[in-house]
Amino acid sequence: MNKKNLIFIGAPGSGKGTISNLLMEIAPLAHISTGDILRDEIKRDTELGRQAAVIMKEGGLVSDEIVVGMVKERLAKDDCKAGFILDGFPRTLNQAELLNKVLADLGMTLDAVVFFNVKDETLLARLTSRLSCKCGAVFNKLGMPPKVEGICDKCGGELYQRADDSLETAKNRLAVFYKQTQPVIDYYRTTGKMVELKDMDKEESMDLLKKELF
Repeated sequence: MNKKNLIFIGAPGSGKGTISNLLMEIAPLAHISTGDILRDEIKRDTELGRQAAVIMKEGGLVSDEIVVGMVKERLAKDDCKAGFILDGFPRTLNQAELLNKVLADLGMTLDAVVFFNVKDETLLARLTSRLSCKCGAVFNKLGMPPKVEGICDKCGGELYQRADDSLETAKNRLAVFYKQTQPVIDYYRTTGKMVELKDMDKEESMDLLKKELF
């Protein structure tokens, strides 16, 4: 794999998770989600985790510096040496600039930024068609339905639709994404490292990524 250190940027429902899983089946990449890192740091009661827990308990937002500090610790682990996917990070221009410093400190380079550019109507359809299971598995009635309607493929549990998968909530999530992340997209366009997946299904996306990354 010629380009192995990756950022995936895309709105909720754009397919980042699906393509991450498919790509990791053919390349030994570490999948890094800031949400997962945050929960792990708090669970392990690390210094950064304790700082984040206090802020969250008071109803505040965890600062970019704390989030990036957690990302730095994660990128320094051995499994990232073969390559990584930063999923949904950075979300702000400040985070992107801080990430540049982190990568330089670790002696790493960013190889490509994959932008999942999907139409709003497609995103809204996907988000409001999502089905969840208590085991953590996620399906979609449109693009990735369960084998048996209403039943989880993994554990056999009953699937349900979360309250935050309503149309109103989905529209709000997209509005927040565009406000926060459009400057990041514009920034990475200027680097010459962006690979754009524009309104592609998963087969088309994987075909293009294999050409661009391998």
